[in-house]
Amino acid sequence: MEGNATEFAATMLAFTVALVPLTGIMTIVTPFLMRRGEVFAVTVPDTAAHDPYLRRLKRRYALLMATLTAVLTAVGAFGAFTGDAGLALAVLCVGMLLLCIGSYGLMLYFRSKVRSYKKEQGWQASARESVAVVGDAPVPRAVSLKWNLLYLPVIAVTLAIGAVGYAQMPDLIPQHMNFQGEVTEYMEKTPFTILAPALIVAFVAACMAFAHWTILRSKRPSNPSAPATSALAYGMFARAQSILLVAGGLALSVLGPVMELSFIGVIGLEQAGVFVVALALVIVVGSIVVSLVYGQGGSRVFSRMAASERLLADDDEHWKLGVFYYNPDDASLFLPERFGIGWTMNWARPAVWAIMLAGLVLTVAFVAAVMTLM
Repeated sequence: MEGNATEFAATMLAFTVALVPLTGIMTIVTPFLMRRGEVFAVTVPDTAAHDPYLRRLKRRYALLMATLTAVLTAVGAFGAFTGDAGLALAVLCVGMLLLCIGSYGLMLYFRSKVRSYKKEQGWQASARESVAVVGDAPVPRAVSLKWNLLYLPVIAVTLAIGAVGYAQMPDLIPQHMNFQGEVTEYMEKTPFTILAPALIVAFVAACMAFAHWTILRSKRPSNPSAPATSALAYGMFARAQSILLVAGGLALSVLGPVMELSFIGVIGLEQAGVFVVALALVIVVGSIVVSLVYGQGGSRVFSRMAASERLLADDDEHWKLGVFYYNPDDASLFLPERFGIGWTMNWARPAVWAIMLAGLVLTVAFVAAVMTLM
């Protein structure tokens, strides 16, 4: 038993620490995945993609983020190899926060430099971005929202496992385990116990379906000089991201049946923990691969298919602090991010605030329900 506990602790610590460098990699490569006409959330001519000064800024950003990632990874690895779970967890929690804050802070710093450089160079918008009509050419799109119906069988299976195995559940069910494999918290067995895992799956399904819906409803960027190519590149990006979202969400939803099986005692809580962390790593790695292949908004696909020498829509004034889009004249609710992989919201639209409020209410209700059931 002691050997199993030691192996479990080592496995969990290794998986946990691995999340730090993976997250760091995403922050390091972010500036190189943006569209050619966007540098640190500032619109520049496409021809400036090879400007020595701008390339130097990107390399400085990458070097600083790589240094921070290396330091955090080294500290976390030290904690893992010495069995110091407290240090490893501290690196995971504080380190991930530092990576996010550091990335955003550096983006703002270099954004100010790019804005000054843009003014010095006299770069002005030569065209406004418009929606491109590609005729009858087949343009890839995000997969149908109907794929999210696959969560329903998972919820049904989760409830079925709990109902069938309820009699085999102990009166006190292990709920939490430390890195040494020791159970630290239990919950009492009640008829509502089997509902908690199903509720978690339903919440994951709701979050993933909403994210999928934002992709389908997002504003589609277009390059005026190559409308067909840019539409094709963005379509490929949206499709890949939506497939990753559906596959990753369904993979996460397996947590429901796994929890029920651990309640029954078919699998141990330690095996369930290793499964969840390993699954998280696979999803993170998948996200990195898709981001590197397609780039933000399909930028890497576009660069492989065509070269443009036009300036993208110069709407810098609508991007507050580089990442918050606020444009009352834009009817779009969602649009691709300017610094990062994915989509963001148009905070000038009242509907966005209503959506965020509804999401907050749903989250609070979910947490309250799970705490009540468990």
